[in-house]
Amino acid sequence: MAVWGTEIPFRNLGAPRGLGRDRYVENSQRTGTGQLLAGRYRLGESIGRGGMGRVWRAEDEMLNRAVAIKELTAGMYASEADRRILHVRTRNEARAAARISHPCVVTVHDVLVHDDRPWIVMQFVDGRSLADAAKESGRVPVADAARIGLQVLRGLNAAHRAGVLHRDVKPANILLAEDGGTLITDFGIAAIEGDATITRTGEIVGSIDYLAPERVKGGDPGPASDLWSLGATLYTAMEGVSPFRRQSPVTTMQAVVTEEPKPPEHSGPLTPVIMALLSKDPAARPSAAQAEEMFRAVTEGRSPDLSVLPDTVTLVPGGAPVSRDTTRSVTLVGGGTPVAPPAAVPPPRRSGGLGRVIAAVAVVLATLVGLGVGYVYLQDGDGGSGQGAGGPGAGERTQGTAPSDGGADGTGDKAGGKGRNQGQGEADGGDGPGDRASGGTGGVPAGWRRVQDPAGFSLLVPQGWTRRMVGQQIDYSPADRSHRLRIGIDRSPDFETPYEHLLDLEKLLSKSLPDYRRLSLGPTVYRDQPKSARWEFAWTEKKPFPGPRRAIDQMYYDDEGVEYAFYLDGPADRWSTVRAQFQTMTQSWRPPGPSD
Repeated sequence: MAVWGTEIPFRNLGAPRGLGRDRYVENSQRTGTGQLLAGRYRLGESIGRGGMGRVWRAEDEMLNRAVAIKELTAGMYASEADRRILHVRTRNEARAAARISHPCVVTVHDVLVHDDRPWIVMQFVDGRSLADAAKESGRVPVADAARIGLQVLRGLNAAHRAGVLHRDVKPANILLAEDGGTLITDFGIAAIEGDATITRTGEIVGSIDYLAPERVKGGDPGPASDLWSLGATLYTAMEGVSPFRRQSPVTTMQAVVTEEPKPPEHSGPLTPVIMALLSKDPAARPSAAQAEEMFRAVTEGRSPDLSVLPDTVTLVPGGAPVSRDTTRSVTLVGGGTPVAPPAAVPPPRRSGGLGRVIAAVAVVLATLVGLGVGYVYLQDGDGGSGQGAGGPGAGERTQGTAPSDGGADGTGDKAGGKGRNQGQGEADGGDGPGDRASGGTGGVPAGWRRVQDPAGFSLLVPQGWTRRMVGQQIDYSPADRSHRLRIGIDRSPDFETPYEHLLDLEKLLSKSLPDYRRLSLGPTVYRDQPKSARWEFAWTEKKPFPGPRRAIDQMYYDDEGVEYAFYLDGPADRWSTVRAQFQTMTQSWRPPGPSD
């Protein structure tokens, strides 16, 4: 049986632990503990990371106080145009937060420019995020959720009175201080009243699970959009699961727009409040002041007064709010500043379930694909040769550019002339991506089988493919091994991001593979995970399968920081078929469970 002449270590498992991360911090960012910024801020340890950058604990040596400093890292590999937009957004974050003076909003102390990048100096909060608290405990108790919700509402009220919409309320952006306080942070995509927009046409910014329906459909956000996000945030914290999370961004956005959430089971007296906040119709949601009163009642041991809900809301059994009419209204927020909610969305026609699903999918796909959706943390990773996958301008494919990521593998293998769906049935609301292609039996496409791997994960593989271990990695391949899928799982990755890991691998392989050519390499999104990257390349193999070959390598970090990597290669003249196989396998991927 043939074996590989050139073994491709698509994961650098042989590298000494820790060298990759430190090397890229030093060479790419030149930022580290002990560095002095602006002659007064001494960097300490890194205390948080996100899609846009990371946060350092630092010492303000002039005022002798601890501060938090946000470093913008997302633009390190971006084009000049995209870097300018990121820098504007960072300054916008500082200006937005600076307009708000409230104990429930993180204070911005200073903005400085270092290494040609803006840095934000903020109040240091000794504590953890709501996301971390929920992750550690499984669920947040109702009493704690009510207290947190009350303080967040007070902070949002102050922001709205100052003319600022947060637009990214989620568990990771709510800080729980050790002294019991709750603060909102990260106004990086906030909208300031009177400012020109800094988003491109069709661009959606924010975390999909917590985007209000009107924002998913391209409508203008209002204060009610922040409240919807708060409802989804508290639902997630109390239930331990997002109300709308599905298996891909497309199906998640479809659920946000068309599906009512399952009534929470662990929210007690907060249930009607949460369900009202999650009303699809912005006009049917309670105002911040009304919601604040309801949360206050629960914190004081009283039942919330449901009469404060808008007249347009009726609570049906199970607590789901239903709009009785679509009358446009004006809500007074805080001190009486009139804020007009977005136009009410007419109730969907119920002439046929299939028609509703198709219409919803069309709305979501038009938002993601036709308009060229862009995530703020997706940037050009190909040295100016085209946008990285799913990044700004992803709706306009350029030769050598990875496809935009529609959950598992984007919008189709355009290089192979294939359409997006490939018979995968992802948007049918069924058994999950890749399990409903026509011609299959039992929910599995014809010619495929679902394997439950001993490592705990599950995915579809073509019939006849077998498993073997290669070091610490797992291969699935046909009998002749002319191509193979290689899967790697690393619970302690050496690199800050998958993108940095792929750059490191490229340095190794570009020197050893004959006629190596990069086709694309850049950040992307896989299963809503912002720490994802994809690399496609080509080379000429000498033996045992001589001739041109191509490969694709997809990596992502999950919420626990575990790195998952999928690598597939094959003959260039069969690439459209091989690439379609990769799409089916990655769309059907089910990672190991918590106990695996």
